Amino acid sequence: MNRTVRYSTVTQALDEPMERLALPADPGRPVLWALDAVRHGDAAQRLAAAVLDAEEKRRAAAFRREADRRCYITAHVALRVFLGSCLGVGPAEVPLRREPCVSCGGPHGRPVTGDGRIHFSLSHSGDLALLACAALPVGVDIEAVPRPEHAREITGVLHPTEIAELAALPEAERPAGFARAWSRKESYLKGIGTGLARSPALDLLGTGPVPVSHPVGWTIHDVDAPEGFAAAVAVRHGDGS
Repeated sequence: MNRTVRYSTVTQALDEPMERLALPADPGRPVLWALDAVRHGDAAQRLAAAVLDAEEKRRAAAFRREADRRCYITAHVALRVFLGSCLGVGPAEVPLRREPCVSCGGPHGRPVTGDGRIHFSLSHSGDLALLACAALPVGVDIEAVPRPEHAREITGVLHPTEIAELAALPEAERPAGFARAWSRKESYLKGIGTGLARSPALDLLGTGPVPVSHPVGWTIHDVDAPEGFAAAVAVRHGDGS
């Protein structure tokens, strides 16, 4: 189960019609779509006014850096195109809502489609965005490999075994190992809906080339990512065990 999932980067322009997407027959295998805001940003900008809702537009406007705004718009326009192709509706008609937060019960939990029959997750880092869509709860994360000093500062939040694994690596390899571990954890925490309200130290997923274990009821897969990035997707088992 520790295989690497390969995704294909979108090859069509975002403002061209997308064929209806069907989820894989295996409910535990998500559809993955990677995008580059530099490559796809112009098309996303053209669609944004007609596709994004008021809250998405407000969030986009709040970014101070143009590159961050461009990536947010690209990711969220693509998400609506992606989900619309799965649901058979236009991107602006995709019904999105938030589940109650599993930690406090507030209206800011995991995002879901209106009827909940398609599960999805979205992550973006730098100029890259990664989307996942599945018939079961799913989480996805993409992370830029951090600078060595930043990796050193935050390594202490990992599982004790992961901290030891990183300490055993040559110093130059530690940032990439940290990024692998962090993307796995973020994908899982998004999947279960807690985000970082659940401590990243609780789950041992590993810093090496493949995950060393999987939380009960979930499988973690590494996802191919461009040089300088790490990515992962977490999918719940159909029987929840």
